[in-house]
Amino acid sequence: MASRIVGVDVGNDIIRAVEVADADKPRPTLLRYHQTPLPEGAVQRGEVVEPNTVAEALKRLWKSGGFTSKKVVLGVGNQRVFARELTVPRAPLKHIRESLPFQVQEMLPVPVADALLDFYPVAEAVTDHGPGIRGLLVAAVKEAVANKVAAAKLAGLTVVDVDLIPFAVSRVLVSRPGIRGGVVLIDIGANTTSVVMAADGVPQFVRIIPAGGEDATRALQSGLGIDLAQAQGTKQRLGLAVNPEPADHPAVEIIYRATGELLNSLRNTVSFFANTRPDQPIGQIVLSGGGSHLTGLPDNLSRVTGLPVSVGDALAAVKVSSKVAGGELSRDRLSISTALGLAVGSAA
Repeated sequence: MASRIVGVDVGNDIIRAVEVADADKPRPTLLRYHQTPLPEGAVQRGEVVEPNTVAEALKRLWKSGGFTSKKVVLGVGNQRVFARELTVPRAPLKHIRESLPFQVQEMLPVPVADALLDFYPVAEAVTDHGPGIRGLLVAAVKEAVANKVAAAKLAGLTVVDVDLIPFAVSRVLVSRPGIRGGVVLIDIGANTTSVVMAADGVPQFVRIIPAGGEDATRALQSGLGIDLAQAQGTKQRLGLAVNPEPADHPAVEIIYRATGELLNSLRNTVSFFANTRPDQPIGQIVLSGGGSHLTGLPDNLSRVTGLPVSVGDALAAVKVSSKVAGGELSRDRLSISTALGLAVGSAA
């Protein structure tokens, strides 16, 4: 394993990357963090559609960020990535992974030949045929992964792993910090929200919701007839306002309507897990992702789920080099979780 590795989070309009040393240690060291914007349309809903454009952005990122390692871990986690519960006969993990194409076709919305498959073991189980292993089947449409890997290679980078984004985020916000009991980790991105149910730091259930923070921005843009930058500013200024000024009522109504759909999906997801796993009670919700910046969101999420909500701090899982700009890190604390989780997962 490389002593230094870079986790790369390719978003719709921005790429974030972190370089860490000693990813296999209890507290790796964060050496560098930098981000660069992406032209509109290069990435759509988490998928790279213009590999050459993204490659050029990655080259700029490496130069301006001063990254020393070219070994990277990429993340996937959109509507073309699936996570399903699966129990298989007990066997070495290598054999389980090799057997997946012959077992899971009926669980997938795409042909097995079009998917990349992996298995994440969770716990031992008993099946009708003897000892088994309960875990999560992870499947990704090959095309969605291939374009992202191609962009990295065009930029002169070496991809050492591709990880599921919900796993990466839970690693730095739940597993490494050692949060015990049942935790719901919710990471709200621009177009995708991932939900991970973890018990004593081990993911038990994953759901990816095709909605995110940009939905409210786009709704404001359309509903008020303003440009995207104005819509983003209005959303950040108002949030889920409790006592808005009369002039702001139309904007607040739009934000509540768009955000309400996501809150309902999150409530239903939490309820589904609680009802199907009464032996694994949920004690709290941890929030992360750029969409979590919305004022009033934690309180409203707590109200609809009946659970306490806190904002995660990915930096608590690492040591931060004195060379890293503190202001930049402070500004992006909620958005750095994915890149950091990808980097420290390289030790797994």
